[in-house]
Amino acid sequence: MILISAEVGPFRSINSAQNVEIDPDVTVLVGMNEAGKTVFLKALHKSQDALGKEKFNPTDDYPRKDYTAYMKRHAAKPEAATTLRYRLNQDEIDQINNEFKTSISEGFEFSIIHRYNNGKTIGIHVDEKPVINVLAGNAGLSSDATKAIKSCNTLREVVAQLNEIDLNETDTNFLAELEARTTETDWGSVIQYEIWEFLSEKVPKFLYFSDYDLLPGKLNLKDLAQRVANVKADPSNADRHIQPKHQAVLALLRMADVDMDDFSGTTGYEELKAKVEAVSISLTDQVLEFWKQNEDLEVEVDIRSDTNDEAPFNDGPNLYLRIKNRRHRGVTTPFDQRSRGFIWFFSFLVWFDSVQQQLDPSGAPKHNQLVLLLDEPGLALHALAQADFLRYIDDLAKDHQAIYTTHSPFMVNSNRLHQVRVVEDKSPGGTIVSDNLSGSDARTIFPLQAALGWSVAQNLFIASKNLLVEGPSELAYLLTASALLEACGEESLSSDVTIVPVGGLSNVATFVSLLGANGLEVSVLHDFSGKPEQKLDGLIQQKLLAKKSVFNVSQFRDASKFGQNTVPSDIEDLLPIGIYLEYFNKTYMKELKGAPILESELPESDRIVHRIERALQAREIKVRPSGGFNHYAVAAAFSTAPPETLDEATRLRFGALFKSINDVFAS
Repeated sequence: MILISAEVGPFRSINSAQNVEIDPDVTVLVGMNEAGKTVFLKALHKSQDALGKEKFNPTDDYPRKDYTAYMKRHAAKPEAATTLRYRLNQDEIDQINNEFKTSISEGFEFSIIHRYNNGKTIGIHVDEKPVINVLAGNAGLSSDATKAIKSCNTLREVVAQLNEIDLNETDTNFLAELEARTTETDWGSVIQYEIWEFLSEKVPKFLYFSDYDLLPGKLNLKDLAQRVANVKADPSNADRHIQPKHQAVLALLRMADVDMDDFSGTTGYEELKAKVEAVSISLTDQVLEFWKQNEDLEVEVDIRSDTNDEAPFNDGPNLYLRIKNRRHRGVTTPFDQRSRGFIWFFSFLVWFDSVQQQLDPSGAPKHNQLVLLLDEPGLALHALAQADFLRYIDDLAKDHQAIYTTHSPFMVNSNRLHQVRVVEDKSPGGTIVSDNLSGSDARTIFPLQAALGWSVAQNLFIASKNLLVEGPSELAYLLTASALLEACGEESLSSDVTIVPVGGLSNVATFVSLLGANGLEVSVLHDFSGKPEQKLDGLIQQKLLAKKSVFNVSQFRDASKFGQNTVPSDIEDLLPIGIYLEYFNKTYMKELKGAPILESELPESDRIVHRIERALQAREIKVRPSGGFNHYAVAAAFSTAPPETLDEATRLRFGALFKSINDVFAS
C-alpha cells in the first residue's frame, strides 16, 4: 500500500487546501525558508504518526486569521485538516478478494479524512454484489432463500429479504451468521467496513525527523529518569518534561534493551556499557555504508558519574557519546561538537530503528508501514556528501516512501524532476504546494536550475558519450520520452548517453572542442530550419564531428522518410499536436483566461510552436512581453506530469531517433 496524494489544509500557513501528488518512492519539497515546507510535513505527521502521540489542536494548527470564526463551528462541524489517498498493491488486492469474496480491481484506492477533532472519515467503495453472488451459492440453502439473496445488492438487503420469507434450518443458520456481521457496524456497507478493518492496521504511518531530534553529547540519566516519571504522572504536559534530545537518548537506550531502572544500581557498569556500545557499533556500521566522507569515524559510549561537573551532571550517572577519529590516532570529541552530517545520520538511524522496534518488538520487518518525513536532511553535509545521502534516501525508499524538504541544489536528482513539488508562500493565499515548475517564482526554483546546471557541468568531463542538444526543452522531452518507451519495453536512449543542453547551435563548436579534447564521444541533435547548418558543416569539414553523428529532428518526423531531411521541425513536432496543445493550454491557463487554443484555430505551418505563436497573435494575447511563449515552460510541464503512455506513431518516431543515436555510439 502506498500514499498517492495528500490534501493538506487549512493548516497553519496553508490557508486553502493543497492537493499534492505523492511519488511512489521519493517526493521532494523545494522552497525558500519559511515557505511552509515543514508545515506540510507536520500536517502529515499529525494525521497518523508512527507512535500515536500526535494530535491536531485547532489552537496550534488552524490558520490564525480564521481561528475565531472556525471555533464557533468546530464542535458541531470539525473541518478536515488532511485528506490522504492510498493505493493497494496487487498482493493486498488478491488477499482481500480471496478473503472477502470481492472483485476489486487493480489499482484500488481509498481515502482517509483526518479532522480537527481527531476523528476520521473513511472513503472506500466496494461493490457487494460479487460477495452476494458467492453467498447465494452456499450449499444447503433453499431455493427461496437463494432467489431472495440474488435479488439483493447489499448484505443488509439480504438480511431484510430473508426475514420476510420462510426459512429452513440451513437458511436460519446462514441468516444468524449474516446478522451477526451486520450488527458489528453501523456502516451502510458491511463489506466496506470489514475491508476497512482489514486495511486499518496496514495503513502506512508517518515518521517525522529533523535536526531537533539529534542525540546530545551527554545527558544525565537520573534527570532523564525523573522526567520519564513526570510524564507518567502528568501525560498531558509530556512535551514540557521530555525534549527531543531526551527522546533521542531514550530511543538509544530502548534499542540497547536498557531500562531506566537499570541505573538504580542493580545492574553493573560493564553490562550497561556493553549493551549500549553494541548498539552504537552496529549503527556506526550502518552509517558508514553510505557515509563516504570519512570512514575512520566511530561512536564511543560511556556511562559514568562526575561529581565535579555542573548540575545536573554532578548527580548520578551520565551517558556520554563521543566521536573517535582513527585517522587522527584515535582522538575523540564530544558527539555534538563534530561532523554534523555524521551526527544526523547516526541520530536518524537510532530514532528510525527505535520506532520500528516499538511498532513490532519481535523485530520482524514490516515493509511499507512507514512514510518517512525528513525535514531538511543533509543540510550540514558537504555538496558531494549530499549525493551520498541521496543514495541513502533511495535505499530507504525501497521499503518506505520518503518525503523530504530541501533548498539545496545538491539534494535534488536532476533526472527526477517529476518527484519535485515546489512550495511557496504567496499573498494572500498563504502556502501553495504545486508540481508546476514553470509557474513558480525564480527564487523558489533556483535549486532546481542549479541542480540541472551542476549536472551539466559535472557530466561535461565525466560522461564518455554525450548527445548535444540546443536547450533544456530537448533535454526534458528526450528524457521523458525515453522513460516512457523503456516502460513499454521498446528501445530507449542508452543509459550511458548523457544529454547536454548547450544553449543554441552557436555554442556547439565550443562544446565539441571541450568534449573532444577530453577524448569523449559526441553526437548532435538539432532543430531543422529547412536548410543546411553552416556551423555544423564546418565542424564536419574540420573533422571535429563525424557526419554520421549529426542528426536533425526532421529526419524522424515522417515514418516513411526516417533518416532524410524533410520539413522544418523542432523537437515539439515529434509529439502529437493534441498532446502538445494540452500541455500548452495547461501551462498558460491563466493567460488564456479559460479559453484554450484549439487545433482547429491553428494556422497552417510546419512547426507547432510557430502555429501557436501565430494563434496567440490572432487572439491578441501576450503570454510574455517579448512575444511568443516560453517553450521550456511547456517542456517542464510535460516532463513533470507526463502522459501514462505515447501513441504508436509517436513511439515509432522517438524509437527511431533513439536507435540512430544508440547505433552511432555503439559503432
